[in-house]
Amino acid sequence: MADTPKTDVSSVESVQKSVEKQISELRKEIAKINKSLAERSAELVSDARDTATGAIEEASSRTLRAAQQLRTQAQSVSEAARENPGTTGVVVGLAGLVGLMIGFAIAKGSSEQRNGWY
Repeated sequence: MADTPKTDVSSVESVQKSVEKQISELRKEIAKINKSLAERSAELVSDARDTATGAIEEASSRTLRAAQQLRTQAQSVSEAARENPGTTGVVVGLAGLVGLMIGFAIAKGSSEQRNGWY
């Protein structure tokens, strides 16, 4: 009984070789999947980088245009103020007076709600 028949040994070896072959094929498939995932992730990173670069360039160009418009408008206001110093003084004075009146109104309204200095 200690002796096993040759057919049993050969069938065990056959099964072992079959399992080893399947393991080898699975490893190859896993390697292919890993390679595919690496390529896809590289594509996604590249796409994201391109999108971010485009957005940054767009924002930069808009910022430059806005800064140029602000400079142009500031120059226009400055020139108008230089050409009409009296009018500029009156406008600034009126703006200050309106601000002062608004401040008093706010202070009066808040003092009616509270009676203390705190």
